[in-house]
Amino acid sequence: MRSLMQQPFRTAVLVLVWGWLLFLVLAPNLLVVGASVMTRDPASFISLPVTLDAYRQLLNPLYLDVFLHSLYMAAMTTLVCLLIGYPFAWSLSKVAKRHQVLLIFLLIVPFWTNSLVRTYALKLILATNGLLNNALLSMGLIDEPMQLLYTEGAVVIGLVYLLLPFMILPLYSVFDDLREDYLRASHDLGAGRFSTFIHVIVPLTLPGVLAGIMLVLLPAMGLFFVPDILGGSRNLLVGNVIKNQFLDARNWPFGAAASIMLTLAMAFLMFAHRLSKRRIGEEGV
Repeated sequence: MRSLMQQPFRTAVLVLVWGWLLFLVLAPNLLVVGASVMTRDPASFISLPVTLDAYRQLLNPLYLDVFLHSLYMAAMTTLVCLLIGYPFAWSLSKVAKRHQVLLIFLLIVPFWTNSLVRTYALKLILATNGLLNNALLSMGLIDEPMQLLYTEGAVVIGLVYLLLPFMILPLYSVFDDLREDYLRASHDLGAGRFSTFIHVIVPLTLPGVLAGIMLVLLPAMGLFFVPDILGGSRNLLVGNVIKNQFLDARNWPFGAAASIMLTLAMAFLMFAHRLSKRRIGEEGV
């Protein structure tokens, strides 16, 4: 009787989940793929015939420079997040459980505030007459205000500020699951701390590293409002190009093609993450 009552509920949940995936995930992505192979039309945005001109336009040196610069900015953001997040997550996994809950709560509290609002707050800190310059001037560490805003550094700082939790949380997950007997066995076999870190800890935490990279690298390339607010017109990301193509240039096929490029990059990182987890599982067996 109980199973009969659960069957309609299970069916309704499956229908809801699959409906959500089909209509709000698969269908929009298929529309983007379709738009990327259409022809630009100033009147109706896209039209026939089917063409690959948008993908060939991605190889234009002008846009290629923007993509490479965006990849550089995203890579720098990811590296900084990894350098900060790896030891933080390791330390977080070592503290008492009751303290872990508090620290994780403090880590996710900024998500309660809109990221655009937080970026504007960061602008007030980095401005020429902002809080940071005023503090350094009052302490006598600098003689004149530094140009912090509208630079590459300001964009990287803004991206790190917004995306650092996405690096810490997957790293904390793998560190929390890291078995202490592996570390003790490594020490018993004569390995020092550095050898244990390189040959035991790093391989076992690699899925968390790849997950953090996946959650930071590609979003960093798409957060167009960060360079708009903190970087000025000289520090564009791929997200700025996509936004401009859809809203300003009205070149929907090219904007869709650039979006597909980011989607394929995400698929590659997900494949690498799954491969690393499978490899670690096989080695553990």
